[in-house]
Amino acid sequence: MTEKTVIIKSALDARQVAFFVQTAGKFQSDIKIAIDNKKVSAKSIMGIIALEMAEGQRANILAEGRDEEAAVNELAAALS
Repeated sequence: MTEKTVIIKSALDARQVAFFVQTAGKFQSDIKIAIDNKKVSAKSIMGIIALEMAEGQRANILAEGRDEEAAVNELAAALS
């Protein structure tokens, strides 16, 4: 399992949420994102919307699978 913590640079609008989910969908790994006590699949548009990501929040990106490191790094870059 690979994990990375990032500080969210800016709140995500609908277009940015769609981009984030599409990016996560490129990877075979199981990818989760956690903020506070909520953890959702990074491949779920409704899950990402439910997180209500806001500027300055701390997010943990966790991935498990054969491309987990690349997935975590690319998604972290999308948020920071």
